Amino acid sequence: MPSVKNPNAPSKNRLAARAAKQRKSRQQASKMGQLARQGGAVAKADARRGARPGLLPTSGPRAAISKKKQRKLEKAMAHALRRKAEKEGAGSGGGTSVVEMTDAPAEKAKQKQENKGEAEVEMDIE
Repeated sequence: MPSVKNPNAPSKNRLAARAAKQRKSRQQASKMGQLARQGGAVAKADARRGARPGLLPTSGPRAAISKKKQRKLEKAMAHALRRKAEKEGAGSGGGTSVVEMTDAPAEKAKQKQENKGEAEVEMDIE
């Protein structure tokens, strides 16, 4: 019977593909950093898509977002912030909320005294 390696581990092909993908992303990040240091330089891939110094490409991941899409994103972000504020209890239409600080150790001490008193009463009854 031929020896088979662990079926739960990734194959050599998967490991090689993962390493190649990470290497490529590191190279791209390094190139973007170099271009930023150079000042108005544009990546070759972006230049193929119409990018020039000061202009974003017309397609791809670095393309400019349309004004309509920008408005939609701003609305969505504002709505998310509003929901977050309401969840935290600082709703915009509810007015100011008052929070009272309680002295936790004093409350616990009172409860302990009451519990001791109840225990003594029970002992007296029996």
